[in-house]
Amino acid sequence: MSLAFVILGLLQQQQRTGYGLKTECFDDCIAHLWQADQAQIYRTLDKLEAQGFVTCTVEIQHDRPNRKIYTLTEAGTAAFTQWLQTHHPSPTLREPLLVQLHFAAQLSDVAIAHLLEQELEARQEKLAACEALQNMAPAESNLSPDDLSSLRGQTMQRLVLELMIQREKVYLDWLQTAIATIQPKSESKD
Repeated sequence: MSLAFVILGLLQQQQRTGYGLKTECFDDCIAHLWQADQAQIYRTLDKLEAQGFVTCTVEIQHDRPNRKIYTLTEAGTAAFTQWLQTHHPSPTLREPLLVQLHFAAQLSDVAIAHLLEQELEARQEKLAACEALQNMAPAESNLSPDDLSSLRGQTMQRLVLELMIQREKVYLDWLQTAIATIQPKSESKD
């Protein structure tokens, strides 16, 4: 998957500045799905503009630097829709922790357990962030008839978030099992 399509999807929702994409989207609403730094976002916006998938309008501001507002074009909408309808093969899992564990036989059990505990803490934080997003989502029963048009989008976002939560819970369970497997050995050596 490409950062370009993530940005096209966000711009399909509404026009945004590069800064807005970073702070309102990548730092908040989709942080659990995709991360990007400011430089990556601006490089990708430049490429999308060169491809004709977005346009950029400069908004003059007198008390601050000018703002560049990006809008999805028809070509960008078509490319994004095509991407949405195309099956993409599952990516190769690239998890540094798993590679570290694969080669960790040379480490002490204490060092391995410490590594696993650090990942456990990070995954607990990620799970908490996903659950917080889930708790912020409006209840379907609280939607007005005007809001029902966005119900489908909210349903898709809820499904993705539910998978992320389930994935983190499974990962946490595995980490706890791995720690329990390693710790008795490290305690007997101390």
